[in-house]
Amino acid sequence: MNYVPAKTIITKTKSPESWFGHDYNMNIYRGCCHGCIYCDSRSKCYGVDHFDEVRVKEDAIDIINRELKSKKRTGVIGTGAMSDPYNPYEKELALTRKALKLINAYGFGVAIATKSDLITRDIDLLKEINHHSPVCIKMTITTFADDLCKIIEPNVASASERFEALAKISDNGLFCGVLLMPVLPFINDSEQNITSIIKAAAQAGARFVYPWLGVTLRQNQRDYFYKQLDKHFPGVRLKYQKTFGERYVCSINESKNQYQRIFKLCESYGMLYKMSDIIASYKVQKNYEQMSFFN
Repeated sequence: MNYVPAKTIITKTKSPESWFGHDYNMNIYRGCCHGCIYCDSRSKCYGVDHFDEVRVKEDAIDIINRELKSKKRTGVIGTGAMSDPYNPYEKELALTRKALKLINAYGFGVAIATKSDLITRDIDLLKEINHHSPVCIKMTITTFADDLCKIIEPNVASASERFEALAKISDNGLFCGVLLMPVLPFINDSEQNITSIIKAAAQAGARFVYPWLGVTLRQNQRDYFYKQLDKHFPGVRLKYQKTFGERYVCSINESKNQYQRIFKLCESYGMLYKMSDIIASYKVQKNYEQMSFFN
């Protein structure tokens, strides 16, 4: 395992209301080994060299302890945006688990995005945090079929394993749902795939499904994505080039109508889909005290 220097790990967000109510962001790891063919974090603009190699930020737990202790206000700490906190190395290093212990000790909440069933290991800590602060678990699921999942997300838990993890999380009374993103034009944008995911999410006890019907392509990520299309989906790259050209946002066909269909389906299962509703639901379940006693 390689380590990279870090001066800070807990950073304040600019607009908590825009993305699941995160007041702070936390990334213990740098880079990701999931190998997802669509990952925008691979783009040059993020400055992550050798993105497919996972590295650990030096003295991460000591830094997190110091930074949480110094905060005058508590809040929800989001993690999983640039690097999955439950990558394969976490099983041995347990740095995310150690961070959760500190988050619990200092009275913060947590919102976790992951593609790994390893998160179920930490249900005990997440339940402790949920006694005093908001907890939101976001399981990214893009395909219902495990065989397609293996192609576009080769190094992660299968879709079926993620649904099983989601059910365990829900059964333990934790607020959880599905990030249905990205939905790739011409690949996983079928009505059958999307409907199957939403139905399985409801059966697993998910409280929400948050969709994004498209993919973003730029810089080296576009080149990587197209190479993977040529390898696994012959002819699809030409469809992208003809339909989207050099466009950054590549949305699926009839996306507005598809969103409406998804929203109605979520409503039929009693699941949320609007960001504001999701934030309100998991943040106001209890009367959380946002002022910390740790100065």
